[in-house]
Amino acid sequence: MTHTALIADIGGTNTRLALAHGPELDAGSIMRFRNAEFADFEAVVAGYLPRVGTPQISGACVAAAGPVVDGVAELTNIDWVLDIPTIARAAGTDEVALLNDLQAPGHAIGRLAPEGLETILPAAAPPAPGATGLVVNVGTGFNAVPVHSTPTGRLVPASESGHVNLPIRTEADLRLSHYVDDSHGFPAVEEVLSGRGLENVYRWHCAETGAAPELRGSEIIAAAEAGRSPQAGAAVQTFLRFLGTVTGNLALEHLPFGGIYLVGGVATGLGALLKTGTFAAGFRDKGRFAGFMEDFPVTLVRDDRAPLIGCANHLHERRTA
Repeated sequence: MTHTALIADIGGTNTRLALAHGPELDAGSIMRFRNAEFADFEAVVAGYLPRVGTPQISGACVAAAGPVVDGVAELTNIDWVLDIPTIARAAGTDEVALLNDLQAPGHAIGRLAPEGLETILPAAAPPAPGATGLVVNVGTGFNAVPVHSTPTGRLVPASESGHVNLPIRTEADLRLSHYVDDSHGFPAVEEVLSGRGLENVYRWHCAETGAAPELRGSEIIAAAEAGRSPQAGAAVQTFLRFLGTVTGNLALEHLPFGGIYLVGGVATGLGALLKTGTFAAGFRDKGRFAGFMEDFPVTLVRDDRAPLIGCANHLHERRTA
């Protein structure tokens, strides 16, 4: 018997809901809802299920934008309470899984269609079957998680990698780190490698050159691609260098011979700029280990359904373990 599962991806602004049959996501069932229009998650589900035929739900898996501790998710930018009992009530099932929004795409790795993937850095050899992978999210925030294959199923441990120290190599890097210090005087990676981080780097380049900061978000990337702003171009190159350096550091910590996967809106927005060489130079700038870095392929995930696909596969794997 094929089970029908409720799958959810909850962000700070929107919630996406879908149905899955076993590990297969029903692409036609995906719907997006604005969180501000609903009192809570249960209200979103109550509005969704009648639109897909009010199916009998036999399990639910939710990816939430925020850390998950002891079955409770601390959501970003929304005051909903999200825990296992709440999800169970909303879906009408006792079989519930709750992941954070980066663990979910970790469970999708190896289960995404090739057309949703773009090679950024090929490896010297094909990825080893069952080898550890690494998912690096560059979006509203920054985070990274390893993906382990174990005899009892896939393990994607939680992490807060965006809040480690920014790596400093040059005097300019040091000036940038002081510029992006948060309210606690701490230069975290996320203050550079995120949506607001790109804006921070752009404003810093403007301050360094005496220019007025006139661009925001995707405008910075567009101006860099078109060559319209020296400061935007410099900001993107600085961003790519740091992204390469940090991703390379994470690769040496986790040894992801199964591949590194970049996800998130900022990573996707950078697109072809990731292939300009700056990212690769930062990634492989590891002294005597520079050649070793060529063993790790880097892939950009363009399929934004990855969290939903990961949730469906995680729930199915739990059932069949």
